[in-house]
Amino acid sequence: MNLASRFTVTYRIRSDAASIEARAQTIAVEQSVEMPLSAIAEPEVLRDVVGVVESIEDCGDGNYDVQIGLAIATTGLEAGQLLNMVYGNTSLHEDVLLLDVEVPPEIAAAFGGPRHGIEGLRDRAHAYGRALTCSALKPQGVTPARLAELAEQFANGGIDFIKDDHGLADQTYSPFADRVAAIAPAVGRTHYVPSLSGDLDMMRRQIDTAQRHGIDTVLIAPMIAGWATMQALVRQYPGVAFIAHPTMGGAARIMPDLLIGKLFRLLGADAVIFPNYGGRFGYSPETCRRLAEGARVPWRGMRSVLPVPAGGMTLDRVPEMLDFYGADAMLLIGGSLLAARERLAQETALFTRAVAQHSYR
Repeated sequence: MNLASRFTVTYRIRSDAASIEARAQTIAVEQSVEMPLSAIAEPEVLRDVVGVVESIEDCGDGNYDVQIGLAIATTGLEAGQLLNMVYGNTSLHEDVLLLDVEVPPEIAAAFGGPRHGIEGLRDRAHAYGRALTCSALKPQGVTPARLAELAEQFANGGIDFIKDDHGLADQTYSPFADRVAAIAPAVGRTHYVPSLSGDLDMMRRQIDTAQRHGIDTVLIAPMIAGWATMQALVRQYPGVAFIAHPTMGGAARIMPDLLIGKLFRLLGADAVIFPNYGGRFGYSPETCRRLAEGARVPWRGMRSVLPVPAGGMTLDRVPEMLDFYGADAMLLIGGSLLAARERLAQETALFTRAVAQHSYR
């Protein structure tokens, strides 16, 4: 790889006008060589590796958008190192937000993006020309048998995908293997999406277990599992679709439309869950729209992925969500359906019919 090839990272920095150029240069050095330039003896490193401030834009109110060019070679074309190079030490500064990353063809080709994407998930569900539907198995603390009962009722209501709540792991009250064994036969043609947890070896064993039960889609939390772990699993299991959960996605100051809509897609997510506007997490409609568009637009030859708005959604909001996101989305309603208790299958059927009968504008 040509050492001089660069890609652009955009940061939003709080600063005064007199200090912004020095702050930008400091970040360029920190995110590339992390040492005084005077201590570098190699001219090729000074020329090709040290970050370059490409532009500074005054956004008003003491905010500046700064574009910095970083050497592609420093990423090693590896997921964890990519995150480290674009935001590692700089994430420790409270006044710097990671706004955008221009992913060059070299990185896109090395990562590959989703293996299945929108069309692959549609094929799994045999669902075309409409949005897909999903719900979540909760709560923590119940047995695999009880979760299987709930899953069966969801399936009877015609739901496309039933995922584990992301907090379900390998706890003593619901071990992964026992949970999969109980739920997989209960859902019929509906797709059960178990949640992966633990280290890389444990997740590999979990996927192997899931595949033995005919499961071809899993849930992963990239910010918990680690980017390198997700990259390894996507490469090792090309026949498995991965739905990315956003937990811990707000712990670093990374714009959610970049993190969830673009970077999770780059890692290989086939669908990305995110907090819908008007729910219990407070994303704005503008952020949700940018995130959904980032997941679906043509990008470096990578497959488009399904945006999955979630987080306190209710049946009465289904038409609004469908108008907002269109047919290429997966609507996730969890607790609101579970609250129906003995009418869970009937409420789920109302949900799936509302989606199937919607006329897209």
